[in-house]
Amino acid sequence: MLLLCYIDGRFVKADEAKLPVTDLIIQRGIGVFEVIATYDNRPLLLTPHLERLKASAASAKIKFDLDLNNLKNIIKDGIAQAGGEIRVKVYLTGGDEFDEIKGEFINPRIFILFERLEVPSLEQYEHGVVLEPVAFGRKDPTVKSVDYRSSYMLTQPDAYEVLYCPDGEITETGHSTFFLILNNKLVTAPLTRVLKGTTRQAVLAIAEQEHIIIEERCPLWSELAYASEAFVTGSSKKIVPVVKIGNITIGDGKPGALTRRLYDLYLKHIEQWLE
Repeated sequence: MLLLCYIDGRFVKADEAKLPVTDLIIQRGIGVFEVIATYDNRPLLLTPHLERLKASAASAKIKFDLDLNNLKNIIKDGIAQAGGEIRVKVYLTGGDEFDEIKGEFINPRIFILFERLEVPSLEQYEHGVVLEPVAFGRKDPTVKSVDYRSSYMLTQPDAYEVLYCPDGEITETGHSTFFLILNNKLVTAPLTRVLKGTTRQAVLAIAEQEHIIIEERCPLWSELAYASEAFVTGSSKKIVPVVKIGNITIGDGKPGALTRRLYDLYLKHIEQWLE
């Protein structure tokens, strides 16, 4: 449910927000974005999200001259106006012009959507979810671009998300970071292969504090049969257990103890990531 939009320097009602059809986000799908969830009505991991937005813009050759502190204030103001728990979507578009000399989209637009936050169901947390594997990956996984079409191409009726598995390696899901627990080790793809997930970084920090062995490498498809647990992480979903991938059952087909432990620790320490 879209509650509010910040565009052209002001807050407007959702049905009043307009974007020119000349913008390259519409004509060519050029744009980057971030999704920020609230917890206790405060933005979660706000600074890492906005720093990632800036990095994505640089990689996509979109000019970024926004003041991050000002952007934070706009987001907090919008959250307060919308009320309740909110999902904030910050978009930076390609604008109307590409400067061939500078090699840059020089007139980007920014707009921010404030929606009611939706989180996974209690059943999904308690019983886990299913992922649908696909034999390819995102074109440029280090950039959070608006091109998410492949993540919606689900054919498995009970699938929660697609799982990218190019050449027998597992990278990430359509909307989340993927973790595999193998021989009591936490295995997840390196940042050279996947988006720098903000919740990913928090989970890795917790695991390090808990002396859990971490391997930053792509899990292999051939290792799924030997894994004890798996889970995905994201801003809105936090940590969701995975019990099946395609036709392969993970562990005993139930959410595992380490996944639950990391989830509980994440909630216990979540205050440090609120702004």
